[in-house]
Amino acid sequence: MKTYGLRDIIGPIMVGPSSSHTAGALRIASMARKLFGGTPHAVTFTLYGSFAATGSGHGTDKALVAGIIGLEADDPNVARSFELAEAQGVAVETVWDTATEVDHPNTVDVVCKSDDGHSVEMRGVSIGGGAAVIRRINGIDVDISGEHTSVVVHQHDVRGVLAHISSVLADHDINIATVNLHRTKKRGDAFTVMETDDDVNPKVRGQLLDHPAILGARVIPAMSVTDGASVPVPDDAEDAFARWNYASGAELLALCEREGCTIAEAFRAREEALCASVGVAADVDAYLDRVLSVMDAAATTPIEHPERSIGGLIGGEAAKVTAAMAAKGERALMDPLTAKACIYALATLETNAKMGIIVATPTAGSSGVLPGVMLALRDERGYSHEELREGILAAAAVGYIIARNASVSGAEGGCQAEVGSAAAMAAAGAVTIAGGTPTQALDAASNVIQCLLGLVCDPVGGLVELPCQKRDATAAPTALICAQIALAGVSNLVPFDENVAVMDKVGRDMPMELRETARGGIAAAPSACSFCAGC
Repeated sequence: MKTYGLRDIIGPIMVGPSSSHTAGALRIASMARKLFGGTPHAVTFTLYGSFAATGSGHGTDKALVAGIIGLEADDPNVARSFELAEAQGVAVETVWDTATEVDHPNTVDVVCKSDDGHSVEMRGVSIGGGAAVIRRINGIDVDISGEHTSVVVHQHDVRGVLAHISSVLADHDINIATVNLHRTKKRGDAFTVMETDDDVNPKVRGQLLDHPAILGARVIPAMSVTDGASVPVPDDAEDAFARWNYASGAELLALCEREGCTIAEAFRAREEALCASVGVAADVDAYLDRVLSVMDAAATTPIEHPERSIGGLIGGEAAKVTAAMAAKGERALMDPLTAKACIYALATLETNAKMGIIVATPTAGSSGVLPGVMLALRDERGYSHEELREGILAAAAVGYIIARNASVSGAEGGCQAEVGSAAAMAAAGAVTIAGGTPTQALDAASNVIQCLLGLVCDPVGGLVELPCQKRDATAAPTALICAQIALAGVSNLVPFDENVAVMDKVGRDMPMELRETARGGIAAAPSACSFCAGC
């Protein structure tokens, strides 16, 4: 079970348009690059499932190339990755395999080759929200999440190899968190994968290779939790994290009652304990300041400077609604708060669709909902920057539960898992900054889940543009309505955890065509198919 932190739910900060298909794909390729030991001379990407069906529109191919040449998820040059790869002399081949069945819809095989014939084959899976795992290396099944620093050793399966590996790490005072041996057969080829609690310095690799049975060794640095500075791990780190950790809504409410805190305060303490347990500074407020800055730019720039999206389906909607509201004045159909939430959500999806920089909350396709609500409350109700921080932390507290116990991936659970989750998070955040109780915050999130239950994921042409943009714009006001209902003291018959479980089951019961494949729903309407040349 992945240990989700703040940056997994409110993040990544990334170039759009899709957290699972863009940021997640980039992360897979980045892990492949580290496993290979640098930039390859040639690389082949074979995409399957939803990756193959919608990857072109999501920029998956661009993201994979960006990762393999060393770009980060928030680098604006991701859109130019093919051009940059050519300049670096990297030969790229992309294969779109829509026929082969795979276990996970967001799957890609990566084959890296050097100019001297050395090659590495790897299978990666994007599991939602920008996270990814390595499932296979050179035909051998493995499981590498990137959550911890990983040491991956390719070896002959003979006696004494594991002892040698362990002794080398011990000599460098590196604590092994987990160790798994994956082999083709007894005495055959094998991979030992160790997750460590500590950074691994470059000398370790050379000393591992001193053993004649070891064929190769690579270090994959941790790619999650935080990018903060290294700090000593406190002696009571494990106890501190256990104190603030929770696995469900019921546990969160019990935690808040025990500690006398809000859900925002509980999640802040959990994040600080989580970061301390892995020896990095949490820097919660600094990260939230950057999040709010990126959100603000993404939600406001398109209003004054609209641009068409890469796919050509959207662009200028936020400016049009702004102008229409001004023209109608008091006779406009939306009040100023609802209008701002709608407009900011529209604008954020415009930024996302032109491969601008956004914050996945919890995904790129749903990135307009939380900023729509938070920034509208700032502008129309006067909530402060510090209060918005608390709202985002409360949203993260709820998003963590959904990600842990259900899914925030459209390919797994439909749009209810993306926009539905985002609106549930935003509703909880709004209740929290308005002074509501932890119970009311979870009631608000439950209201949203019930209202948006069954929402399908059907991007036209595989683009995170239509109907995604309008769903974000309508989900933001829905979050405010659900928050107000909860603040009024209207309770919920079905508790939050049961709503999450129902959402998970409904998502898994959806046919494949309604889970981000662009083969059903609005994407299959005649006009949509005409737009994308017979999809």
